[in-house]
Amino acid sequence: MTVPAPRVRRRPSVPGRVLPLLLALALVAPLGLLFALAEGTTSDDHDLAARERLGVRYLRALGPVTDALVEAQSTAVAGAPVSRTALNAAIEQVAGVDNAVGDELRSHERWAGLRAKLEGLPDRGLADPEAAYLAYGEANDLLLALYRKVRESSGLIRDPKADSFFLQDGIGGDLPTAIALAGRLADLVRLAPARPAAERAKTGLELAELRVAAFGPANDLVADLRAAVDSSESTDLGPNVLTPLDAYQRSLEAFTAAGGGRAAPNTDQLTAAGLTAQAAAKQLRTVILDQLDTLLEERLDAVDRDRLLARVAAGVAIALLIGLAVMLFRRPTGATRPAPAEAPLPAAVRPDQPATARDADRLPVAVGTGADAERWRPFDAAR
Repeated sequence: MTVPAPRVRRRPSVPGRVLPLLLALALVAPLGLLFALAEGTTSDDHDLAARERLGVRYLRALGPVTDALVEAQSTAVAGAPVSRTALNAAIEQVAGVDNAVGDELRSHERWAGLRAKLEGLPDRGLADPEAAYLAYGEANDLLLALYRKVRESSGLIRDPKADSFFLQDGIGGDLPTAIALAGRLADLVRLAPARPAAERAKTGLELAELRVAAFGPANDLVADLRAAVDSSESTDLGPNVLTPLDAYQRSLEAFTAAGGGRAAPNTDQLTAAGLTAQAAAKQLRTVILDQLDTLLEERLDAVDRDRLLARVAAGVAIALLIGLAVMLFRRPTGATRPAPAEAPLPAAVRPDQPATARDADRLPVAVGTGADAERWRPFDAAR
């Protein structure tokens, strides 16, 4: 009967388990660095787009203030009582927006100065139209300064995309400037006949300068919007913007024809053309703000998708690393060699035989005994 050989245990191979783990860590390290860089970039893009949307919200609230201020200025310069209903409603709307987002856009100080100026404007036309012209002109300057502040603090002025950059430049810079200066030009045309004859030359020069200053931003607006449409991948931007842009451009041409080339253009024609241009500008402003906000919202969605994909990839990498570590450290400390197969016992020592038979078979046989002894005798080999 054979005894099974004892199982031999191998010594645990520590380098064989630690080395794959170290290689995995070496692979995860650069992946983690790439993830950190991607996370930082997407976070910056997300914060910029979100802050730009706050700027769009603020610019949307400033639009009615611009319109109401231009209308009140024309009324005051004409010597008629000024209705503050529209202006007060616009002021309250901006105040609500400034309370909500002014901390992030750092606009409280400029808005406070503009609001004080607007609330200090007279309800009735001043006895001196020139004084009303100067007072409302100062308010317009403060309003345009607030436009610039909102664009700068919100990051709109540094927008990285061509289409949204041209849109914000048009809606936050060119359009309000064109509206304010066009209203100031119409008011100066109304004031020019009442000025002394000695100031006619000065008035003519002032009109020429103001005409260039008013028509320049309007033409820049048209160029910005066409550039935005040409550079955009959006299929909705062109059809939505070009139609109101054409209407604004036609009204601008009529305003230019009514107010160009003369020291004292026709007041009635210029006023009518200015009202038409202002109505077209209102429609165009709504369209531009909607399109700009849509582009920024789509960008936010794309950034959120990229961030989610990056985080999912990082989670999968960490899960794979943990799984590898668990597999390596849960392996047995040593492998056992398989026991050798037991050879069958010979018939002479099979356990099923009686003990006497087994013992008899294992006893030595004496020479010369038994049946063979009878057949083989001494000296038979010599025969």
